[in-house]
Amino acid sequence: MSARSPYAEAYELKGVWASRRYFALRRLAQAAFLLVFLTGPWFGLWIAKGSLSSSRTLDVLPLTDPFVLLQSLFARHWPETTALIGAAIVLGAYLVVGGRTYCSWVCPINPIADLAAAVRRRFDIKQTAKLRPEFRNYFAVGVLVLSFATGTVAWELVNPITALHRALVFGLPFAATGALAIFIFDLLVAKDGWCGHVCPVGAFYGALGRAALVRVSAGGRESCDDCMDCFAVCPEPHVISPALRGGKTGASPIIASGDCTNCGACVDVCPRRVFHFAHRFDLSVAPPRLPADHVIPESSLAKG
Repeated sequence: MSARSPYAEAYELKGVWASRRYFALRRLAQAAFLLVFLTGPWFGLWIAKGSLSSSRTLDVLPLTDPFVLLQSLFARHWPETTALIGAAIVLGAYLVVGGRTYCSWVCPINPIADLAAAVRRRFDIKQTAKLRPEFRNYFAVGVLVLSFATGTVAWELVNPITALHRALVFGLPFAATGALAIFIFDLLVAKDGWCGHVCPVGAFYGALGRAALVRVSAGGRESCDDCMDCFAVCPEPHVISPALRGGKTGASPIIASGDCTNCGACVDVCPRRVFHFAHRFDLSVAPPRLPADHVIPESSLAKG
């Protein structure tokens, strides 16, 4: 049996574009990041060489995944200066926009995880396994320990993100088997299982994201009608409650958790416009929005 779409009310009250704006922008961003790598092998126009782990854009700008660099250091391999510069550039960018922005706006696994989540909601597939979110943190530490023990950049040997990137760029379909396994895992085993509970790259960027500048704010939380649609679509729903429910305790409306992916799904889905993008220092809370049919009592007007 198909379940009600959590976007139904948002479609009705805000329209299709306002209800799926950030979803569409994320897909465009992910396609653009892939395209800069595809133009070389496909058309002979080399905008970027390498992969999301390490690349050089226009033969000038080096970019290095900081988690790959960290593994390299643990493996006792001192990286080249360009790798250090590339990692510093990436770190600086994600300290501004949010660490796990990588997960929702760049990573090619994200559309697969989103598809599994959408199918789950569409057919009301219940969660069959419960995993503790902190497991990915232990996994990330384990990856670093393994790199130290083996002298290799351990995770890159099996990283499904890198494998899928190779499959798309170099036309190696067998390399995408890891991505297929993630889809099945998220669909049938655990809701948001890979990105939310397993991926060590997400764990690293989550730790980085705790200090990020750009944040989602529940600044309109006084208008919340407890429809729970934001919890239904959020890949990390535990990050919402402190900011959304904080109106009762005076807590900040800013979603401060590093686990937040800044995907904008809560902004899209909320028909009351409770959420918006802000910065970590914006603590303002908007007054509640009145229903369209709300009538101010004449007695109140008289007092004015």
